[in-house]
Amino acid sequence: MRIVLVGPPGAGKGTQATRLAKELGIPHISTGDLFRANISQQTELGKLAKSYMDAGNLVPDEVTIAMAKDRMEQPDAEGGFLLDGFPRNVKQAEALDELLDSEDIKLDAVLDLEVPEEEVVKRIAGRRICRNDSSHVFHVSYSPAKKQGVCDVCGGELYQRDDDSEDTVRKRLEVYHSQTEPIIDYYKAQGLVQTIPAMGAVDEVTRRSLDALKREDGK
Repeated sequence: MRIVLVGPPGAGKGTQATRLAKELGIPHISTGDLFRANISQQTELGKLAKSYMDAGNLVPDEVTIAMAKDRMEQPDAEGGFLLDGFPRNVKQAEALDELLDSEDIKLDAVLDLEVPEEEVVKRIAGRRICRNDSSHVFHVSYSPAKKQGVCDVCGGELYQRDDDSEDTVRKRLEVYHSQTEPIIDYYKAQGLVQTIPAMGAVDEVTRRSLDALKREDGK
């Protein structure tokens, strides 16, 4: 299957994308991971991407499109993929359609994860990351560290990323509503959208998503 996962920041796209890709046996293609790799290596692209991300803005289309195109052309994506973080606006969605059309393939479904706005703010602004290993993630309300400011796993310092501050989160939401949300209507016109309530247990959201994909696949 070829799937696009969409939803506001903090909706749990990364978590659900990883789980769904494993269940479906397709690669999880996250432009966010590509950006973070460049940032950690301090490449010119990484520096540019970080300046946009820290300000709560989106990385320019041409950069995102080129990175996504390269990844989708890798051998492991021949049988399908799950896109997380791309497309982020209608221009990117149109570019994706053109790319897929050139290969005579089509998307199977677009999963729209729905979360109330204030829940998004709470989820992101409460997040704390380990400086030693960014895969060690805690939350001041939902999964607090045993000792405030200290990673349970390695003892590293926990910190709030610049783009996780409440002001930046609200700006990111404004950007999402104005730039990314319109792709939902774009894909609804193609009959591809399945809306998934993304509140509740992670397992339950995954089940809802898989059920929606089964319905889509059975059309």
